[in-house]
This record gives sequence, structure tokens and C-alpha cells, in this order.
Amino acid sequence: MATEHDRIPEIALDWAKGGRDVALATVVETWGSAPRPVGSQLVIDGDARMMGSVSGGCVEGAVVAEALDALEDGQPRVLTYGVSDDDAFAVGLACGGTIRILVEPVARGQGPDLPLLEALVSAREMGRPTAYVVGVGLEEAQHWPRLLMDHAAGTPLGDAVRTALTSDKAGFTEIDGESWFIGVHNPALKLVIVGGVHIAQPLSVMATEAGYAVTIVDPREAFASPERFPGQTIVNDWPDAALEGLDLDSRTAVVTLTHDPKLDDPAIRTALAADVFYLGCLGSTRTHGKRVSRLEEAGFSPGQIARIHGPIGADIGAKSPAEIAVSILAQITERLRRIESRPGG
Repeated sequence: MATEHDRIPEIALDWAKGGRDVALATVVETWGSAPRPVGSQLVIDGDARMMGSVSGGCVEGAVVAEALDALEDGQPRVLTYGVSDDDAFAVGLACGGTIRILVEPVARGQGPDLPLLEALVSAREMGRPTAYVVGVGLEEAQHWPRLLMDHAAGTPLGDAVRTALTSDKAGFTEIDGESWFIGVHNPALKLVIVGGVHIAQPLSVMATEAGYAVTIVDPREAFASPERFPGQTIVNDWPDAALEGLDLDSRTAVVTLTHDPKLDDPAIRTALAADVFYLGCLGSTRTHGKRVSRLEEAGFSPGQIARIHGPIGADIGAKSPAEIAVSILAQITERLRRIESRPGG
């Protein structure tokens, strides 16, 4: 379920349409320990009311004051806050740290206009991976160009946007000596677990905590039941039919855990035909060898088959179902965050 921290653009748009003066604050860079990651946002209105967070509380007061000034003069600004090691623990930067925050007045001065914010909110609602790109104080005139971008642009900036969206990492890029901030607005992460087996129980809980919308797929109702997976989405259908209805995309990970080719293989074939960022399959090296032979006979290429992580999970010596779940989620996380670790990456 989305929290207020996940809906800052939507809240800003609602407030602005409701007649409030609105400014957006975005964490654009961090060093050392920082309580909120790059891309975190805070929305402030003209009466100093706010939603969201950029620091967990330690600099919000100063940011609000700067936001009110930005609403007065119409000028965006980049703020830098450093916390010494002596004071760090008290304000939440446990090892000391520095954060930079971009403050933008909405629909006034050199801030973003309302149509741009509306377009961003629309893209988010439609689940389209979108980057909010800002030229940070370009040239002597402090020009602040803005645009929304996806994976399509074949330019140096477009390349940087593709990398940011794929790795899910907001941040700065330098293009021809100019500094651009790329704010990432990706749809929710999804994890499809085929097989309501024991390993799936801790994995579904861990993945939910890590921000994934989890779906358990198993036609066997005794395995995939609300009692075994409380609060999770359950689809009691054959995996190929179930996966075809789940909109598998580049924000989706699929794992197969049944050990039964009648269930795992249809799911694997469907996932290989989609743009999922991770496909992992439980089983020994010998079991995976047999799986590869079946896929070769079905006409899948070596490149397609190489996308499968089998045996599944990071090699951490896991034994228990919970440990195996840890190893699976660890490997999924690495493939998500480190593009170069993906097969063929």
C-alpha cells in the first residue's frame, strides 16, 4: 500500500489545484550516512504545512523556510546541509553526512509549471517508467529547463535516463559540462512466486517488506491458500494462464519453486517471452540441466536460457527455507540495483 512518502507529486498537484501555493523539495545528492535516499521528496504549502520527508526531521525546518522564500521570489535553489560527526547521531545521520536538496516553487517563476506536474502524475498513474529531468541552474542566467523522459531518447541524456530508470537510481549526470538531475518515477516492483511451497512463505513476507507487490501462483489450493499466505495476492490457476494476465514487465521478478516441470516450465516459458528483470528457478544443477534440455527442445535460444538463474539465489550456503528465501531476495536485489550483474548486462 502506498504511503504519503510515495505520493508526493500527487499531493502537490492536489494542493496546487486546490488553490494552495506549493513548493517541492527533492533530495538530489547524499554523502556519508543519510536517513532518506536520493529522490525522496517533501511538499510544502504557503502556510508551511508539509507532507513527506527529505531527512527524517533533521533539516525539514530549514527546508520549509527556504521553500517559503522560493514561493516569494519564484527561484529554485539547491541547498546543502552537512552534519558533523559530533552532532550527527542526535539528528539521525549516524555516521555524519551531507545532503543536497532541490527546492522548486510550483507554477511560478522558474519552477515547474502545472501541466508538467499533471503529465508526471498521469504517467505515474498509468505505470509508465518516467524520469523528471531538471537542468540544475544551467548557465550564468540560472536557467532551469525541465522535461519528462522515458527509455526512448537516443541522446547522451537519454542514455543516462535509461540507466537511471533501469537501475531505479535517481541522481546527477554531467552532459557537455552541464549538470542534470534525473528523478526516477518507476511503477511498483512486482514479484511473482510460482509454487505455494514452504520457501515461498518467508520469501513473500521479505519481498513485501522490500517493496514488492507479491503474487502467489499455484493451481493447488491446499498450497496457495490465504491461511498459508495471509494478506498476499493468490492466483489458483495454471502458471502460464496466470502469468499471461499479470502484465509482466521490466519491474517484475519471477521465481519458480515447485520442482514440478508441469508447473514450472509453463511459467518459465511465459517469463522468457516477457521483459522481466529476473527469472530464478529452484532446483539442483542436475535439475537445471534437465530444464535447459527441455527448453532447447522447445526452441529457446542459448541467450534466452541464459537469463534463468538456476540454481536460484546467491551462493551463501543457505539451508533452511528462510535462508534460501534470503538468498533469493539478495540475488533479485543485486540484479535490480546492479544492471551489470544481469545475464548479458
